[in-house]
Amino acid sequence: MLKDKIYIASDHAGFDLKTQICTFLKDENLNFKDLGTNNKESCDYPDFAHLLAKNIDETSFGIIICGSGIGVSIAANRHENIRCALCSESLSARLARKHNDANVLALGGRLIGISLAIDIITNFINTPFENGRHIQRIQKIEVNK
Repeated sequence: MLKDKIYIASDHAGFDLKTQICTFLKDENLNFKDLGTNNKESCDYPDFAHLLAKNIDETSFGIIICGSGIGVSIAANRHENIRCALCSESLSARLARKHNDANVLALGGRLIGISLAIDIITNFINTPFENGRHIQRIQKIEVNK
């Protein structure tokens, strides 16, 4: 893994997939922190996306999950220095890291299963940013807030 820690969070719709991912992360001896939710009771996805985004720094990755992954990716990307990529297959995960230096991965808990999620996560956390021509493009992402 290219970073020291992974933060993971979900709403109620992503709870089951998050639980399975946490088991995988633990089995792989990866350093992670589960920020919730802790059950399937209805909750608001922006609360968990904002909580996760506030914890991300240059030494960490984030994984955020809701039903489709769309809501949490939009909410997380509202934060400065967050580049959240919604991925539903491995190539997007690799390209998000190589070209966009994405630091948060969004997943759709109602759209993908654990095997695909593990493949996406593995590619995301192990693919380095290519730098070079991509740096100036990433710098153009941040706007004055």
